[in-house]
Amino acid sequence: MDLKDQLKHLFPDHPVPAEEASAESGEPIWMQEDPIECRYEKRKGKVVTILAGYQGADEDFKKLSRKIKKELGVGGSWKKDQILIQGDYRDKIIELLRDEGFRVKRVGG
Repeated sequence: MDLKDQLKHLFPDHPVPAEEASAESGEPIWMQEDPIECRYEKRKGKVVTILAGYQGADEDFKKLSRKIKKELGVGGSWKKDQILIQGDYRDKIIELLRDEGFRVKRVGG
């Protein structure tokens, strides 16, 4: 029994916020036909993995970014239709996205 289950048991009348309810519902992320490009760059001396070419809605883009960061346990952000992940995690990200059903293209090295 995890913490959420314990809290639901202790406070059964407490409503679940809409944000948490939608995250738990497991709504599918929009799939696309074109592959997502996965590459890495050095920015200000730090290595960053960049995912570009996703053509879905912003909400799906946020979900995908959140899921990747959570699975890898790393930081990152999304800006200008790109997901930025701190560190060189290309192999793990490509494997994760392919398991989800995305087509991924590795760009560079």
